[in-house]
Amino acid sequence: MRLLILGGTLYLGRHTVEAARARGHEVTLFNRGRTHPGLFPDLERLTGDRDGDLTALAGRTWDAVIDPSGYVPRIVRASCARLRETAAHYTFISSINVYADRTRPGLTEDDALAELPAGASEEAVDGATYGPLKARCEREVRSAFAGRSAIVRAGLLVGPHDTTERSAYWPQRVAEGGDVLAPGRPGRPVQLVDVRDLARWLVHLAETRTDGVFNGTGPETPLAMERVLETCREVAPAATRSATRFVWMDDAFLLAQQVGAYSEMPLWVPEENQAFETANVSRAVAAGLRYRPLAETLRDTLGWARTLPEGPRAPRILGVTIPAAMRRDREASLLRAWRERAADRGEPAAESASRAHEDSVR
Repeated sequence: MRLLILGGTLYLGRHTVEAARARGHEVTLFNRGRTHPGLFPDLERLTGDRDGDLTALAGRTWDAVIDPSGYVPRIVRASCARLRETAAHYTFISSINVYADRTRPGLTEDDALAELPAGASEEAVDGATYGPLKARCEREVRSAFAGRSAIVRAGLLVGPHDTTERSAYWPQRVAEGGDVLAPGRPGRPVQLVDVRDLARWLVHLAETRTDGVFNGTGPETPLAMERVLETCREVAPAATRSATRFVWMDDAFLLAQQVGAYSEMPLWVPEENQAFETANVSRAVAAGLRYRPLAETLRDTLGWARTLPEGPRAPRILGVTIPAAMRRDREASLLRAWRERAADRGEPAAESASRAHEDSVR
């Protein structure tokens, strides 16, 4: 298969390239040549810019296109117009954030999509416009490639080469041992998917020219935050496993302390927004999405994270700086505040943590 990947050198893109190469496909990259320009030196690379310079795509044909780098409808529309007659299939990577309802569990691909806030620009991507703009990008793809496109609404991706700190935070923090701030209730549902599993599935969708819209997250069976943390403990060094204690803090406390959901505190969003942690993935599973064991994902992520230089990372995507994950001094401050609250209530901190767990499972 002759496969064109728009981008291909960042997180999901680079794993998609690896998955396609493993399947023996002929891969061409189209990008500006600015991000990891030395990556994949043996592959054909067409240099251009999705925002205004698509000339390098002229006169070429592909069996499939995978697009993990589309955020602005106008730019996606231009790419689709250029490739509509020269590519047989188009896979577009969207986001779970396209859904309008953040409160109802079990979101399916047929649920209503978010609309752009009144007066908002179709050019500026931020926290308020990201989901609605992705929804509009989806419409551009489905219009140009009617009957021959796959829309993948990705959830939280976890694994090596994450440009943010979300993937590495929990396996690294648990591996350090000690009292670990555990957000929300232990049984709170979470969803994530190994970036390598999603990448492999994207290639499968292109190979089979699958048409449709899919929630690209997981796993197939419900996953709780407690299971994630316990699995982090399982893959941690033996010396720290018994020295790790999870201190569960409720949403009200975290919100009062102005803890930033999702980025500062990875995998935590207040219960009222749990729709994005319970999306229905049955359609994706039926279309071939498969999940590796969680322990494998966390173990590999921890191993990769240990190869990185020390210090926080603050990546920028479309000019937006992604907030850093929680710093250790911030966590220590929250643990002190939690203990003080327990003392004010006449409870030992350990009892308070235990009671929070008991309350969560009643």
